[in-house]
Amino acid sequence: MLDLKEIAKNFDAVVARLNDRGGALDLSRFSALFGERRQLNIELEAKQATRNKVQDTLKSADNETRKTVGAQMKALGQEIKDAEGRLKALEDQLNELILNVPNVPHESVPKGQDEHGNQCVRTWGEKPNLLFTPKQHFELGEKLGLLDFERAVKVSGTRFAFSKGALARLERALTAFMIDEHTRQGYLELLPPYLVTRASMTGTGQLPKFEADAFKTAGERELFLIPTAEVPVTNFHADEILEQPLPVRYVAASPCFRAEAGSAGKDTRGLIRMHQFHKVELVKFAHPDRSFEELEALTRDAASILEKLGLHHRVMLLCTGDMGFASAKTYDLEVWLPGQNAFREISSCSCFTDFQARRAKIRFREKAGDKPRLVHTLNGSGLAVGRTVVAILENYQREDGTVALPKVLHPYMGGLTELLPL
Repeated sequence: MLDLKEIAKNFDAVVARLNDRGGALDLSRFSALFGERRQLNIELEAKQATRNKVQDTLKSADNETRKTVGAQMKALGQEIKDAEGRLKALEDQLNELILNVPNVPHESVPKGQDEHGNQCVRTWGEKPNLLFTPKQHFELGEKLGLLDFERAVKVSGTRFAFSKGALARLERALTAFMIDEHTRQGYLELLPPYLVTRASMTGTGQLPKFEADAFKTAGERELFLIPTAEVPVTNFHADEILEQPLPVRYVAASPCFRAEAGSAGKDTRGLIRMHQFHKVELVKFAHPDRSFEELEALTRDAASILEKLGLHHRVMLLCTGDMGFASAKTYDLEVWLPGQNAFREISSCSCFTDFQARRAKIRFREKAGDKPRLVHTLNGSGLAVGRTVVAILENYQREDGTVALPKVLHPYMGGLTELLPL
């Protein structure tokens, strides 16, 4: 959530930068209410100044003057009280409206309308030299007997899958491998709840804007299935003042649940867009002066997993029109998929500045006795496990349909070095 006081200092520039996000963002009502707020503040400050001035003169006035002016002061006091009430009501409207206003893009974020405006920052590795026409991951998985979409449709409907045997173990192995790597990098592992409150979803920016995309429980107690571990892990410190040195770093593995699984008709086959998938999430609480440095480090931490797995990838700086709602700056990691002959997103790493911290009331003290300040929050996928499975299947496939496994995973697979038919 944006800070009304900060917006007031540079309103036109903030609105212009928000408009750079494009899409259906309508700031007309926001601008109108903010104009009313500005005018009401001017009137209120004038009345308060008049009251203060009169109060000073009354100190040396005679009784008759005090009596006459006292009645005027009483009326002025009521006007000030009424104006303060109107101002509060106006700010309540603005705060409600601002819950649906996205974060302001950082100055380093390029202006653009969609993914075509994103910029490639760097690439790592090379495309595998496959001397045959590569298959897509779902073709490989089904041919090996390790992926079953038909039974998943029977059980749960579309956008679900059963992984079997060594492929199920591969998901488990990848999760353990990622957690081990990130804890070595200094992240503290958390095992979070998979159901959260409305307040938690609001705290990280999923609500109210994206409620239609969430799964939630019915009945007296309303809870939401988490779309990402970002929600419970960020809210781990909701309504707190952090006393420990920054940055504070957490890693968590969890299932993720999303009612909206992408554009209609897109990625209808395979594991790319699912209603349920597993992800390893990295979350940071950083000092406001160093949060964008921490974003660079977080992105490198996520990319290190792809490097250890030997997967060709690139780092993309997202433009204003392709960023997430709460983000001030985002890097996407895109892994090469030979079967699709394309790069596909496997991680998204973002700095949210104080956007989430203001909603969730997460603060810190520079040192003992200092006034608390809002912390900056960051998060990134480290990585999306299902999409990493996709990348391994497509990049390590052989012409006969079997799949080699990256060496770093062999100990996690009980010594298994390849995926063979079930």
